[in-house]
Amino acid sequence: MSFAENKFYKPALALLAVVMFTGVMQLQKRLNIARGEMGLTHLQPLENAPPLLALTTVALGGFRGLIADALWIRASQLQQDDKYFEMVQLADWITKLQPHMVHVWIVQAWNMAYNISVKFPEASDRWRWVKSGIELLRDQALKYNPDEPLIYRELGWFYQHKIGANMDDAHKYYKEQLIREMHQALGGNGLPNYDALLHPKTPEETNRVQVLKEVYKLDPNTMKSVDDKYGPLDWRLPEAHAIYWATLGLQKSKDTNLIVLRRMIYQSMQLAFYRGTLTLDKVSDSYLLGPNLAIVPHANESYEEWLQIDAENRDNIMTAHKHFLEMLPYYYFLYNRPAEAEKWMKYVRKTYPGSIPENLSLEDYAIQQTAGDVGDTDQDRVTTILGGLIQKEYFALINDQDDSAANYDRMAQVVWKRYMASLRGKKADVRIGLDPLPTLKRNVLARLLDPDTKLNPEAAKILRTKLGLRPGEIPKVFAPPSTNSVPRPPPATAPPPEKP
Repeated sequence: MSFAENKFYKPALALLAVVMFTGVMQLQKRLNIARGEMGLTHLQPLENAPPLLALTTVALGGFRGLIADALWIRASQLQQDDKYFEMVQLADWITKLQPHMVHVWIVQAWNMAYNISVKFPEASDRWRWVKSGIELLRDQALKYNPDEPLIYRELGWFYQHKIGANMDDAHKYYKEQLIREMHQALGGNGLPNYDALLHPKTPEETNRVQVLKEVYKLDPNTMKSVDDKYGPLDWRLPEAHAIYWATLGLQKSKDTNLIVLRRMIYQSMQLAFYRGTLTLDKVSDSYLLGPNLAIVPHANESYEEWLQIDAENRDNIMTAHKHFLEMLPYYYFLYNRPAEAEKWMKYVRKTYPGSIPENLSLEDYAIQQTAGDVGDTDQDRVTTILGGLIQKEYFALINDQDDSAANYDRMAQVVWKRYMASLRGKKADVRIGLDPLPTLKRNVLARLLDPDTKLNPEAAKILRTKLGLRPGEIPKVFAPPSTNSVPRPPPATAPPPEKP
């Protein structure tokens, strides 16, 4: 009887195959470790990887790179054909084969947040895809690539641009949803109680910290350091999150060319300066954004720091810094803080000689800036200007300067009409148009008379009298459903984290 006819022949072959396969797996594991130690590959064994990913990275060995390349070629063709849904599945396979291929994570998240989301007419459907793009980078890509600056930059960009800007028709809905989520997670206030977050004493505080860490991947210690350096920031607004992820990227990334992260920080701080104060109206469930003048000193310090550490881009940073400083006297004047306006006017003249003519008064400079800004089709800037003019109108009424109040009112009307006229005939007029002027005035008035604003009681009484309001009456913040309406924030108790 030949060996091939022996009944043990096939079991012996199967056993030999198992032994060889096991040996190859062990050898491949040692080879991967050795290549990683010598810097010859990015295919180091992954820690805490899901079973499927662990299997593919070990069992396929070097072949998984070839398979990933083939899938990437196919995915690129699908993108050229605008077949983004099919591409998402291919990209998911590629990231399982090559979790360190940073570009695939970025392209996949971008397709979710930008290309696929806009395929849906409903804002709620779009928001789900935008969130999926954020979660892909935040929860998965960074897990395997914690030192990659491009992932931090992309994550911050989704907050700064996709949610924070007005390029998407559903951008207001995105902002509303972020406000709702963070309002709930932080206990009903966008300015965190860091003592409670860092040293929780109650089950509710402990649960809140757990939600921040496990659901939103926000570390309270890092949040506090960001706030200490750049704040106070309202964490219900996208700019705070853009600054957080850019700062974390600067801390963790080993890349020396980190200008994209620094630029994201000072761009987001400028936006927070314009619209970084959030007022929630408990009656009408609406919100109102205004400038955050409290961050000005920290913003200026950040510019000065970047000028010192980034000599290569010094000219660009100086241009941005100069532009920022030139805005300060204007906005402090608009919001009735003339002493600080004069202080910053002297500072910008000293720092950048010739930027503001010495013979130009503060009031003339403000009028000049208003005329220039209204010519720009920047919704945030014009809304901030209008808020300042309206507020100055109300302060003039309080001080019995009725003629000045009438002048500010006329100026606000001119600004509003000029901006809206600049949008006439443009397809974006609904997306970047302004609320009606009476709505804007009612919102500013509601903010001034809100007890949390701490307007002098006598001043509030005079203002109510001038406007014909009943004693103690606070008008509701009003926003049409198509603009800034936001559903009532849920109770200030954070949900338990989802189970893995």
